[in-house]
Amino acid sequence: MSGKSARIGGDLPPHCGLASANRRGDRMLKRTLMMGAAIAAMATSTPAAAYEFGSAGWAQKPGITLGGGTAANPPPGLYSFNQVFTYQANIVGPGAPNVGGVATPVHVAVEASGLLWVPGWTFLGATYDAVLVQPWIMADVGNPVNINPAGMHNTFIVPAELSWKLGDSGFFVKAGLGIYVPTGTISGVNGLGNVGNPWWTFQPNLVFSYLKDGWNLTANVFQEMNTRSTVTNYKSGDVFHAEFTATKTIGKWTFGPVGYYAGQVTDDSSSAFYGGAINTNRYALWAAGGLVGYNFGPAALHVWATHEFSASASGGTAAAPGFDSASITKGYSVFANLSFRLWAPDEPAEPPKRPFIHK
Repeated sequence: MSGKSARIGGDLPPHCGLASANRRGDRMLKRTLMMGAAIAAMATSTPAAAYEFGSAGWAQKPGITLGGGTAANPPPGLYSFNQVFTYQANIVGPGAPNVGGVATPVHVAVEASGLLWVPGWTFLGATYDAVLVQPWIMADVGNPVNINPAGMHNTFIVPAELSWKLGDSGFFVKAGLGIYVPTGTISGVNGLGNVGNPWWTFQPNLVFSYLKDGWNLTANVFQEMNTRSTVTNYKSGDVFHAEFTATKTIGKWTFGPVGYYAGQVTDDSSSAFYGGAINTNRYALWAAGGLVGYNFGPAALHVWATHEFSASASGGTAAAPGFDSASITKGYSVFANLSFRLWAPDEPAEPPKRPFIHK
């Protein structure tokens, strides 16, 4: 699924203080949903109507970083995070495969485990970190598609991020590059019969945070840039994400509103495999919700939920002339992220209170 038809995706945890993995994490479901629709479409239409379904339309599930992906790094150490989420949605848009006016449901369950490494290095005045995330996905698409792919999604690697603290103002800026490596479960004639994607996704990102007096005001923006499929030579357009958090911490509790936007900002490029057909050239999703978290000391737990109140898709050319085949998912998500430090460097030894005297 590269054209984006049932868009749900996968992605993963963000830096939740010590916990997250930057908009990524999962990063998961990426193009898994409408893969079934694709199969259905290919079975009932001409080759020109066969397009890269099976892709959720993004590599990283929108909303993944809302649980803690700030621009500040935690103290040096090795951190672990475990994230789960569920996505309950229907396929919408002019090309939605709704039979008899009944919406086609989509259900997704994702688990992702990741590591955040903060070695304490500095470069250009910034602290360095790196992230590794592996998501696992189970999904099902209802009638008339009727599929239930499950397996390992593409591995998400962030080889380098740099975080700058802007004096004592409370403002932080972070920049980095994430990469989705095509290691996921791949099957089918177009390589999209399961939850893996047969292409690379490069994801540069910028994070801006105000972290002071218990406030966390964060804007996390990043863009997915895909290479061509090694199976079909189809290339999905770039997807822009903007995720916003505004929380307050009082004691051990954290709470506040969250929201996101995700949309395709460049055109797909089809191939001879699909007879030049395009699944979806543009889509836009807007969502809002809330977050609550609790710091247990050794570990921190954050739970947040979002509802997509607006979803649109257009530009599909996989159907008969004059008919827009574009579609996307619209629904709600519930995320949970547990993070903790696995290892910390030894504290420097305290100097003796008085000198030792040897005779």
